[in-house]
Amino acid sequence: MGHRERLRQVIKDEAETILKIADEVDYAVLDQITELFCSVKGNSKKVILAGCGTAGMAAKRIAHTLSVVEIPAFFLSPADSIHGGMGVMQEGDILILISKSGNTTEILNYLPAAKKKGLRIIGVTENEESGLGKGCDILLKVKIEREPDQWGIVSSASTLAFISVFDAIALTAMEETHYTKEEFYLIHTGGGVGDILRKEGIGK
Repeated sequence: MGHRERLRQVIKDEAETILKIADEVDYAVLDQITELFCSVKGNSKKVILAGCGTAGMAAKRIAHTLSVVEIPAFFLSPADSIHGGMGVMQEGDILILISKSGNTTEILNYLPAAKKKGLRIIGVTENEESGLGKGCDILLKVKIEREPDQWGIVSSASTLAFISVFDAIALTAMEETHYTKEEFYLIHTGGGVGDILRKEGIGK
C-alpha cells in the first residue's frame, strides 16, 4: 500500500469508528450525563476531568468544550491530584475519569477521595469489568474494534470516539439550557468566531 492509500485508509478507519460508535453507544447513559451537565452551572458546581496520555488530551479537549458552552469544567492533572490537587473536588461536583483500559493506576487514584467527598463519578472506558468500570457511579462504555495503526494499539480512533461522544453531550446540553449567542459572545470575543458574532450585531 502506498503512502497516499495508507493516509486515506487511516482517515476512513477513524471516520468509520465514530459512525459505529453512533450506532452502539448507550443513549440512556448519554441522556443521564446530559441532564447532569445541564444542572452544573445552576447549582454552582463544576465538572472535573482527568486522563493520562492521549486520554488526558481528550479530557483537556472535553473540558474546554464544556467551558465554551457555559458548563464550568477543567482538567485536573493526575500528577498534581495526589499532591493536594484533589482539594478542588467538592461535594456535588462531577468527576469524569477517562481510561481506555479502565485500570490506569493514576486514574484509579482519584476514586477513594472522590467517593468520600461525595462527587458523582463518570467512568469512560472500554472495559466495564475494570477498576474504573466497577468503581464509577455512571459507566460510559466507548469501545472500538481496533486502532488504525499497524499494531492496532496506538490510541487514536478511540481518542476521537471519546471526544465525539462528549461533543454530542455538550452541544445537546447547550440547546437544553437555552444558551444564547449573547452569552457566548461574552466569553468568546476573540478570533474568527468573535468576528462572526460582531457582524451579526451581537454584543452591541
